[in-house]
Amino acid sequence: MSELMNHAAGDELITVTLTLDNDEVVDCAVLTTYTAGDQEYIALLPLNDEGDPDSGDVYLYRYREENGEPALENINDDEEYEIAADAFDEWMDEQEFEELNGDE
Repeated sequence: MSELMNHAAGDELITVTLTLDNDEVVDCAVLTTYTAGDQEYIALLPLNDEGDPDSGDVYLYRYREENGEPALENINDDEEYEIAADAFDEWMDEQEFEELNGDE
């Protein structure tokens, strides 16, 4: 399980610092939290050293709150991951659609 180390709000980006299973520390931007099925998920975008998003992967985790604190859990089941990834893809499509409509 990855550990959510801290949670800070910037001007526009909400960022978190994750400690991965291999003890690597990664700063990430919170893209969104969303529901798929009966479960809440969070999508995190790793940031590079300059604080800008890399053009790389998005991390998806099961999301919940314990005693008012956010907690992340790895998604170990392939079927659950597909459900979470499909729901995230739909969210991304909605964002692109809204951006296109906002430009008109």
